[in-house]
Amino acid sequence: MRFQEVELLAIGAGPSGLALGVAVEELAKAELAKDTLIVEQQDDVVWQRGMLIPWTQSQVSFLKDLVTQRNPRSAFSFVNYLHSVGRLDQFINLGSFTPYRMEISGYLGWVAKSLPNVRIDYGRRCVSVRPFGVADGAGEWLVQMADGSAVVCRHLVVAAGRDPYIPDTFAAIPRELMIHSTEFAARIGELDPERTRRIVVVGGAQSAAEMLWTAHQTFPGARCTMVMRSIGLNAYEASKFTNELYYPSFVDEFHSALPEARAQLLREMHRTNYAGLAPDMLDTLYRQMYIERLTGTERIEMIPMVDVAGAEMDGREIVLTLVDRKSGRRFTQRCDVVLLGTGFTKRMPGIVKDLASAVGVDEITVNRSYRMSLPPSFSGTCHLQGVNEATHGISDSLLSVLAARAAEIVTDLLADRRMPPPLPAVTEADARPLAASQGAQ
Repeated sequence: MRFQEVELLAIGAGPSGLALGVAVEELAKAELAKDTLIVEQQDDVVWQRGMLIPWTQSQVSFLKDLVTQRNPRSAFSFVNYLHSVGRLDQFINLGSFTPYRMEISGYLGWVAKSLPNVRIDYGRRCVSVRPFGVADGAGEWLVQMADGSAVVCRHLVVAAGRDPYIPDTFAAIPRELMIHSTEFAARIGELDPERTRRIVVVGGAQSAAEMLWTAHQTFPGARCTMVMRSIGLNAYEASKFTNELYYPSFVDEFHSALPEARAQLLREMHRTNYAGLAPDMLDTLYRQMYIERLTGTERIEMIPMVDVAGAEMDGREIVLTLVDRKSGRRFTQRCDVVLLGTGFTKRMPGIVKDLASAVGVDEITVNRSYRMSLPPSFSGTCHLQGVNEATHGISDSLLSVLAARAAEIVTDLLADRRMPPPLPAVTEADARPLAASQGAQ
């Protein structure tokens, strides 16, 4: 059994984990950077793997990269990436602040390969975290991997992301006939064009619309239906006044607000990200539907203001029971495949709940510096990234605060940091892997 001992371990090499790695390189001494490890369950770094469709663009300015808002002179900026791959002139000529997703994904992979001291291990899925060495006052973490290896660390940063939300309503539908947006790009090619004649997309936001359009273009013989709870598709609320709520500096204001004010802010900011579409996407869909009506070749249908009350199989057909929210009328919609644009669960990731339980924490909370509240007797630290919307605002799960948040976490670690005592001997019994069902990265 293999063991590693590091001072700082970060789970997840997505944008949050990489921003942390860059901040460690630039703000901490080299000895901490050399004693920092990032573990990633995938074999490479790819941004929004499930929706990495060639024509899709980010809705966020390229200046909100991993570092620019913290250090505009950094060698790890998106602009420096473009320069290094010989595409800066072309991007400038494009005249856009919003890169294609493929470019952002390429940028993240470039950063991952460019870190001089921080190490990234790929293909290592974390299955459990538990306290280690508490009895002698050390307070480290023992992090178990799916391959049976383990890492012992004093400081832990979790940026593993939230789990896809698949409503219980669809429990009876075979996985081969149902694709969530997080796996769309990889699985859309699995569908048989001869058998895929009726496609239903559940959801009314950007990911759902992108799946609808891609399915419409990929399967020219299929009818594509979009069902949604909202009254129709809407553009992002993206005024310059609203976008000021995504400033890193607004996190202070949100964090100090009264609970009822936080709830209002989250409710109203929902329309700025989760419940809207990019204007170009709206225009593309509307024009296509208009042309199809004009030519009598309608293949796109939208059913607004409905709930999916049931989903079952009838032979090889999926039968969805829909309820009209206006009238209460129930009716069925038959299809060959369901595409789910249902987003992510709001629950704390299982691995975080498990480690909280292991140290005796009933309610998971973080302070302004994203540090999880732990018993006073536990000297290790745990910081959470991307799961703190309730206390730090809607931008916590987005790109907008990456650079500033990473700096705050590293600054907090440096203020608390001390040379760790010798690690106690790790026995095989101490490091025996827990059941994988306890949570995964």
